[in-house]
Amino acid sequence: MKKFLLTAVCVTTGALSYAQMTPLGLWHSIDDTTNKPKAEIRITLNTSGGLSGVVEKALDPKPGAEPNCVECTDDRKDKPKIGMEIIRGGKKTDGKDVWEEGKILDPENGKNYSLRLTPIDGGKKLEVRAFIGTPLLGRTQTWIRVQ
Repeated sequence: MKKFLLTAVCVTTGALSYAQMTPLGLWHSIDDTTNKPKAEIRITLNTSGGLSGVVEKALDPKPGAEPNCVECTDDRKDKPKIGMEIIRGGKKTDGKDVWEEGKILDPENGKNYSLRLTPIDGGKKLEVRAFIGTPLLGRTQTWIRVQ
């Protein structure tokens, strides 16, 4: 019985730590200027196995800010930023805790960027690399896991 309980604890602990090394979950995006949480983004798997990231809540709304994505040029044009899918696609790189080949939308300027997501700090944080062309030409934000 002791061996069974020890095995169950080890399997559960391993599964929980593995589950954290994924971009799936609820995240706080961080404002580049204030370094404060800006929005809550929930990342899930879509039906084709790629990632989907949706803005659930604005945490630091700016007075007079446009609530819709007026700068978007695709199907998200003039749609509300809250509830908007800003991450589309992205698959895990073989043998690494890195998700690539997706796109991320900046709803403030309507631009789409290539995307690389890397869980760090035991999955408590997420490096979000947005770039055009090559990852060398972009910027990285660190998001904080909420759950």
